[in-house]
Amino acid sequence: MATFEQRDSGYWQAKIRRKGWPKQSKSFRTKAEAEIWARSIESEMDRGVFLSAIEAEQTTFFELVKRFREEFALHHYRVREDSKEAWRFQCARLEEFFGEFALTSIDQKLVARFRDERLKPPAGSDRVAVGDSTVRKEIFMLSKILGFAQTECGFVLPRGNPVQKIRVPTEGKARDRRLTTDEWSALEREIEKSRSPYLKPAFGLAVETSMRQAELLSLTASMIDKKRRLALLLDPEKIKTEEPRAVPLSSRALEILESLPRPIDGGPLLPVERLTLYHAFVAACKRAGISDYTWHDLRHEALSRLAERGDFDVLEMAQVSGHKTLQMLKRYTHLRAERLAEKLG
Repeated sequence: MATFEQRDSGYWQAKIRRKGWPKQSKSFRTKAEAEIWARSIESEMDRGVFLSAIEAEQTTFFELVKRFREEFALHHYRVREDSKEAWRFQCARLEEFFGEFALTSIDQKLVARFRDERLKPPAGSDRVAVGDSTVRKEIFMLSKILGFAQTECGFVLPRGNPVQKIRVPTEGKARDRRLTTDEWSALEREIEKSRSPYLKPAFGLAVETSMRQAELLSLTASMIDKKRRLALLLDPEKIKTEEPRAVPLSSRALEILESLPRPIDGGPLLPVERLTLYHAFVAACKRAGISDYTWHDLRHEALSRLAERGDFDVLEMAQVSGHKTLQMLKRYTHLRAERLAEKLG
């Protein structure tokens, strides 16, 4: 049987003690509310379906994210203090909005409000609107954190994971920027003249291998298997998809790697900071009179060239690029079709 006690604050506290079940207690403004809650809990206990949500009620999102960083991120993400990985920024944005809320109070209405205010901040707010893709990633991170609360922390969320009940922004249209022949020649000339000694080899490797910038900058001599012509990306923390893979190397890629000095301490073959490389590339583009072109567009260029060859199927391209799914490579199928049309005459 439940017992009810009026506290000095005037609130009524309901307590339920039943053999075989954890003790339950909760405070309400009126005794009637306390009685309704107690009857509901006892009914669920009678039917053997009761799950206690007290821990979730007493845990804020701030506290959950702290556990997520310490117990989950430690094994799944880069956790150096100076790391600028996207998951850190996503967690910070989520904490700003949900931080003080108890886990049980985070419902689909609140998540939808977060989505809408990120896309279009309220009037008078000093927040900056962000794109669909950014909000999409932040909401997926929220889902991952709440999933962690359910599966690894054992918290009961009475409404389930609210992210599954809202509309998530669609993925933005993939960039399709490719340089003209003249633009490409101008960019190569400016890269050749760059004062950064590592811009040219990094640029060449990006186009020859379609590797992501972080993957290129993580390469060491021990990761290059010259005999099998492979770059072995084996450290999940340095790979976006977190799945080790072997990247096939063209003859030109091997030539570029051979031209690089070998670090004595076994360090990276391209010992340059990401931002340093970024600024050198932006400066080269500016000197070449090229706008709206990013380093990641080099990966698109590399994959487009593979598709245009016509002798790589989608599975082979995925092996080269490291995409987890083939969906991301559908955009290149029209290039293969164009080449086949040329062969048909």
